[in-house]
Amino acid sequence: MARRPRHVLALLPAAALALTALAGCATSTNSGSGNGGSEVKLVKEGKLVTCTHLSYKPFQYSEGDKTIGFDVDLVDLVAKKLNVKQEILDTAFEGIQNGQSLNVGDCDLAAAAMTITDDRKKALDFSDSYFDAEQALLVKKGTGTKDLAALKGKKIGVQQATTGEIYANDNKAKYGYEVVQFEDLTLQETAVRTGAIDAAINDNGPLYDYAKEFPDTEVTTEFPTGDKYGIGVKKGNTALLDTINAVLKDAKSSGEYDKIYEKWFGKKPSSK
Repeated sequence: MARRPRHVLALLPAAALALTALAGCATSTNSGSGNGGSEVKLVKEGKLVTCTHLSYKPFQYSEGDKTIGFDVDLVDLVAKKLNVKQEILDTAFEGIQNGQSLNVGDCDLAAAAMTITDDRKKALDFSDSYFDAEQALLVKKGTGTKDLAALKGKKIGVQQATTGEIYANDNKAKYGYEVVQFEDLTLQETAVRTGAIDAAINDNGPLYDYAKEFPDTEVTTEFPTGDKYGIGVKKGNTALLDTINAVLKDAKSSGEYDKIYEKWFGKKPSSK
């Protein structure tokens, strides 16, 4: 924003200055979601800015000059409800899950295949869950590595600030492996193929997708962690959160959610 000349600021009443500071650069749009007509404030006019961390295929990844994926399609429904366009901001996952990216106004929401956890709830508000996941183990095919017990004295890769990292560290003393941290999923998966690490633990969806693309790798086991993904918003952003939840509910009842799920995973979601 352009800065006002100092002499103009001096003429403004203190109350007006306070309101200006609070308003910032946010713009408003009516959600129309039946939440009392509350206005959703957006950080960019005409845009719903989504913080994510690329690449996390098939949830969000780049193809040419576009970012596509399961999460992208779901948030597009929210953008449509608000009569705006979604804009993707690729940023570090650490800043997403600790709420920093939302707090500083980089984005309106975070959609990054992010598991809802008690610690993360302290930093941001979550939508209703939209995806069930488990942790899984990726290895190079033919190594005979079937589980964590086979990794004693070996290296297992984890992605920084993820539930997979927490799971691997929680079991490190029991199984005696070394944990190697990676900033993103792609580096972690590639390290398995090159032999830099002996295995990688991460969410099952992306690992199965990778093994399908690179058949010299395989997923040998899953760990029942009961992970559930949610879309994150800044603490207290009730208007946007209500809109997201309404869109998710409508998409599931109308069958639109099933269509998007089948598009990216080749099957309809299992009913629980």
